[in-house]
Amino acid sequence: MTAPDQRPARPNRQSSPRRALALLRNTWRGLTSMRTALMLLFLLALAAIPGALLPQRSLNAQKVDQYIADRATLGPWMDRLQLFDVFSSAWFTAIYALLFISLVGCIVPRVFDHYRALRTPPVKAPRNLSRLPHHHSATVTGTSAEVIVQARKALRGWRVVERGSGDEVTLSAEKGYLRELGNIVFHLALVGLLIAIAVGKLFGYEGTVIVVADNGPGFCTTSTAAFDSFRAGRINDGTGLSPLCVRVRNFKADYLPNGQAEMFTANISYQAGGDLAGDTWRDTTIQVNHPLRVSGDRVYLQGHGYAPTFTVTYPDGQTRTETVQWRPDDATTFLSSGVMRFDPPGGMFASEDDRRKHQIAIEGLFAPTALLHGNLLTSSYPALTDPAVAVDIYRGETGLDTGRPQSLFALDPEMIKQGRLVKQQRVNMKPGESATLSDGTKVTFDGAKEFANLQVSHDPAQGWVLVCALTMMAGLLVSLLVKRRRVWLRAYPDTHAPDERRTVVEMGGLARTDQAGWGGEFDRLRTRLMGDSQSTGE
Repeated sequence: MTAPDQRPARPNRQSSPRRALALLRNTWRGLTSMRTALMLLFLLALAAIPGALLPQRSLNAQKVDQYIADRATLGPWMDRLQLFDVFSSAWFTAIYALLFISLVGCIVPRVFDHYRALRTPPVKAPRNLSRLPHHHSATVTGTSAEVIVQARKALRGWRVVERGSGDEVTLSAEKGYLRELGNIVFHLALVGLLIAIAVGKLFGYEGTVIVVADNGPGFCTTSTAAFDSFRAGRINDGTGLSPLCVRVRNFKADYLPNGQAEMFTANISYQAGGDLAGDTWRDTTIQVNHPLRVSGDRVYLQGHGYAPTFTVTYPDGQTRTETVQWRPDDATTFLSSGVMRFDPPGGMFASEDDRRKHQIAIEGLFAPTALLHGNLLTSSYPALTDPAVAVDIYRGETGLDTGRPQSLFALDPEMIKQGRLVKQQRVNMKPGESATLSDGTKVTFDGAKEFANLQVSHDPAQGWVLVCALTMMAGLLVSLLVKRRRVWLRAYPDTHAPDERRTVVEMGGLARTDQAGWGGEFDRLRTRLMGDSQSTGE
């Protein structure tokens, strides 16, 4: 006889939608746990380290290019990993967004829990107070009602609920609700800080400009073209800049005897808001870490350097004078390098080609405090005490009208290589000295002026960043200083002395946070509530 077909029972499995829902729910719970938020906060701080150690393209693109060029193998891989754009990288943004979601998911339920806790009265007194870590029992004079009334007065500042009637009355008291409130405020302020920083990065902008400190025209934030470098936020397209005009009247650098910079100070004039319509200039002083704050903008003094002045006198007596900043190559002595380009005045030559072939270019070194080793010029001190230049003077096509981008601090080597720009002289000069070329053109070194490197930063949320930071500190202090405490009292007549107005008072206490020091605090509270009454057991 053939056995009937028996199929194994299938395990009871959840349907795919239920499994997906359970997975989603567990993932959300894990993401919104406080442990995950702390891990993400630590990870965010860890991810910011490369941004502090490596050059960032948003701050100095040339330095990043040089860093990659010096590391032919490792550099490109670091660039692919966005290590030179840390704070705008996909992985840093992902950590930032996950931290924000995690904090919001942690805080919102805690807000409702705290609200419910505030509406919930303190728990009833335990049946046996002697089982608590700290307890006391004593017999006092007076009725139960009188004892409870006196205790309520002593528990001012506590949340107190009285229960019972007749001979036995209990008192439940609790304090320290501000601790959780401070904790919630701290985390809410942290979320607000993250939002404010994000808004600032989205809608803000930052530009740098070099201004010669000679009380000249300065610059105005009319467009991005007013800046030497400009970086707009993700949503800011560079239009609608806050109107601001700045000119630098003078600049002063203080140095230690060893040449180390001690302080930079720039006296500036500025216009903002209604000053622009009335053409009113306001005077102020800015220093390193002491910017000008006006109209939501901050004007920082980042650094300085020198701008040599040269005058070219042509054979017919016409002159051209230029003052152009040169790049400090040595941060200790401010030995600087740079270029000057001069276009002849109109009408000197019969054709445009002849005029172009007689352009003048000056390239070389500038020393604020000259020190000569033979004919080699260097600088011994960063202050402008004995300026001098060592320059090569060229004649030919400088490339001013070619439309090709050129370096501000170096001539186009292709022009020199092709013979379109020919060196005429190499000479060292001090202020007032000149060099005369073969056609009678005279090049004079007039001296140098200091320039200030200014940075204009616009952050529409900077006020909220400050408010959130101060709120975080206040919430943190409250959460650290306030302690959660619970105290219960039970008062009932002393049955061993029926003819006397004697009441037995039992007291117990529990520290919900910060156990350290609770014993001494409980004893002081007991003395305030029960006095120095005779103890009947503890």
